[in-house]
Amino acid sequence: MANQPTLKTERLELRPFHLSDAKRVQELCGDRRIADTTLHIPHPYEDGMAEEWIATHRPKWAEGSEVTFAVTYPHEREVIGAVGVRLEPAHHRGELGYWVGLPYWGRGIATEAAGEVLRFAFADLRLNRVYATYVPRNPASGRVMEKLGMQREGYLRSHAFARGIYEDLILFGIIAADRTA
Repeated sequence: MANQPTLKTERLELRPFHLSDAKRVQELCGDRRIADTTLHIPHPYEDGMAEEWIATHRPKWAEGSEVTFAVTYPHEREVIGAVGVRLEPAHHRGELGYWVGLPYWGRGIATEAAGEVLRFAFADLRLNRVYATYVPRNPASGRVMEKLGMQREGYLRSHAFARGIYEDLILFGIIAADRTA
């Protein structure tokens, strides 16, 4: 695949991560409240974890298995969150995921960033379906999915094991036809 693009919205720039972003990622992801509402962010978020995570982005994009964007304000360029899609090319689908640093909660950033990535997933990556899940104690994430036009598709009991406990997940999805209807 060609180099990962940079996407722009009215307020945000979604760009590939750089290793120089690692300190900021560790700072934001180090907050227990971020890890608590995601399945893939560990706590504590130790030294080296951000660099290791960022180093996976380019190879995953190149092999067509995932795309991850740093969410920034263009005038600041500092990471305020992340949004991406884990791709399943054989099925023309992907799993949307996102997080926003605690100081930026409640500003519509996740909705704006994820909306642009959905546009990219359907228009540029030619996916037919995008789905996402959230833990029930994070209803704000569910509201983001609703605002994106995603539909609730199910409740997955004890579906994931994270930080020593089984987590229920609420499943949302959207298909390409939903976006043109």
